[in-house]
Amino acid sequence: MTAHAPSEGTQAVTATRVLVLNSGSSSVKYQLLDMRDSSRLATGLVERIGERASRLVHTPAHGERRERTEQVADHAAALKAVAEELRQDGLGIESPELAAFGHRVVHGGPKFTEPTVVDDDVLAEIERLVPLAPLHSPANITGIRTARALRPDLPQVAVFDTAFHATMPESAYRYAVDVRTADAYDVRRYGFHGTSHAYVSRRAAELLGKDPSEVNVIVLHLGNGASASAVAGGRCVDTSMGLTPLEGLVMGTRSGDIDPAVIFHLARVGGMSVDEIDELLNKRSGLTGLCGDNDMREIRRRIDAGDAAARLAFDIYIHRLKKYIGAYTAVLGRVDAVVFTAGVGENAAEVREAAVAGLDTLGIAVDAGRNTVRSDVPRLVSPDGSRVAVAVVPTDEELEIARQTFALVGEDRTVDA
Repeated sequence: MTAHAPSEGTQAVTATRVLVLNSGSSSVKYQLLDMRDSSRLATGLVERIGERASRLVHTPAHGERRERTEQVADHAAALKAVAEELRQDGLGIESPELAAFGHRVVHGGPKFTEPTVVDDDVLAEIERLVPLAPLHSPANITGIRTARALRPDLPQVAVFDTAFHATMPESAYRYAVDVRTADAYDVRRYGFHGTSHAYVSRRAAELLGKDPSEVNVIVLHLGNGASASAVAGGRCVDTSMGLTPLEGLVMGTRSGDIDPAVIFHLARVGGMSVDEIDELLNKRSGLTGLCGDNDMREIRRRIDAGDAAARLAFDIYIHRLKKYIGAYTAVLGRVDAVVFTAGVGENAAEVREAAVAGLDTLGIAVDAGRNTVRSDVPRLVSPDGSRVAVAVVPTDEELEIARQTFALVGEDRTVDA
């Protein structure tokens, strides 16, 4: 969006702020950032939307954290509550300094491969893609509609979780099923956590003192949801999640890779419906299904106490993770860094140590002392002189969304104050 001359008697204001919204089915997470220095002006969360005891937590950069519990009927009411909190700090969404809203949208399908300004046609296409992400997309759409109603004059930018993975070659993204059937129903590998993989792979290159185009990186995004990616010269060439976020690594509640015939078996022999199997694989599997816990800290505590189920769950989790490290080493040919990120990846030293144990012949190892140091900054945890760096890079998906949003619509944007 280009600058324009201010009207006579008015003052030109450069709009440099981006409000990032991550709308879930019953929550809205938000961050307001100033893109002049990528600083956070405020962060917050509205959760349990639609319940009698909804909760709003708001933390301004310069001020006290505020928290209150009250009924928030819907996403429109939630965003209005967010606007009021920002207004109290002099950061209201009516400010001429706000350049755009940046929205996390989980699924972009085959069409949306880069950040996109939302108009009616774009919104209609995102709605058409709802069957590919039925748990996430409706809430993403609601967040966009609500923000458009509050500031119809501002750009609404959709940043898609799938976009970073759009550079995969067809040999990586196409499943070996009938081509006509796959194309008719948009069946292919899309991948997710793309904003995290983009941000972390770029920061890893910076940590190595190189341009992203010069390095090959395996990124391991390990949270309650978990995914791996192979990034060659700044471009994703393979990733573990597929048509949906169910495929790939063992996760908190998701099974990850599984023989598709298990579904037929459960339907024919177990008498389970499609919806029941969907819930089983997405919500009652993974670490939860194996040992009843999806918190890695609790699993490690139980292992230390001699719990066999927790130990098996951990071992299965690590086995799958190690398989992907090996597979992506083969895909890339040359690996410059293996990078851990997200809640488990950043904080669970035992996971990092176990995931690379025995990979010395590939040049992948951690230094025991470095690996156990806690820090919130990007760091190397591999021994000096390692052929492959092992790094921990805290992810920042909100900053990545804000950067992509501002790069698309915000630069040189001035308004009349």
